[in-house]
Formats: sequence, structure tokens, C-alpha cells
Amino acid sequence: MDKVVHFEIPVDDLERAKGFYGSVFGWRLDDVPGMDYTMVGTVPVDEQQMPTEPGAINGGIMQRSDETPNPVLTIDVASVEEALKQVEAGGGTVVRPRTEIPGMGWFAYFKDTEGNTLGLFENAS
Repeated sequence: MDKVVHFEIPVDDLERAKGFYGSVFGWRLDDVPGMDYTMVGTVPVDEQQMPTEPGAINGGIMQRSDETPNPVLTIDVASVEEALKQVEAGGGTVVRPRTEIPGMGWFAYFKDTEGNTLGLFENAS
């Protein structure tokens, strides 16, 4: 069974959003060098950057776009390419094809049969 491993919150004003989520929920917010992306820590992580609390996930904040107008849940899969084939066979559509995250793995966005945008993640290791 593939599980949800990450969330993304699209925003219009990154600094305002970081102030909100940091102060209201006490989340750790770390800008990713060279990317327009902020990692969100809701729980501590281990050496592999995985949450130390069972069932907990961390996420990210990024600029709102046509691809991601609303929050996105990301599902961990063995192969993004194979998962996208299954998405299309099941009636969904690809929003963003398999895209590399250097040093981490690959991601993609898709729309389900209800018009919701979700993400896929394939770990590089």
C-alpha cells in the first residue's frame, strides 16, 4: 500500500505564509538553497530525514501556480513512471511528468478523477 509522505501548501506571499505557519503552529521552516521552496518540519526527523513519530509527515511551502492552486498531498511510490501510467489508466491525468529533485528522487503531479491535484514521489535510494 502506497502512503502519503509529504504535503505542500501553495501560497501567494511566501514570507507572510512562513510568518503565519511558524507563529501559529510552531513549524520549523527551512528555505531550500537554489529553489523557491521552503521545507516545513511539523515533527523531528531522523538521519534519513524521515519523521520520528509514526504516521506524521512533514511538507513544504511554495509559490502558488496553475499546477498547484490548492494544497497537495504527495504519495510515495516505487516508480513515478509506473504510477502515472496507472493514474491515466484509471481515468486521471498527468499535470507534471516525472521531474528530478537532485539528490532526493523524482516527483510528478496528477489530477484524479475528481479534479484534485496530488503528487507522487519516488525516492532515489
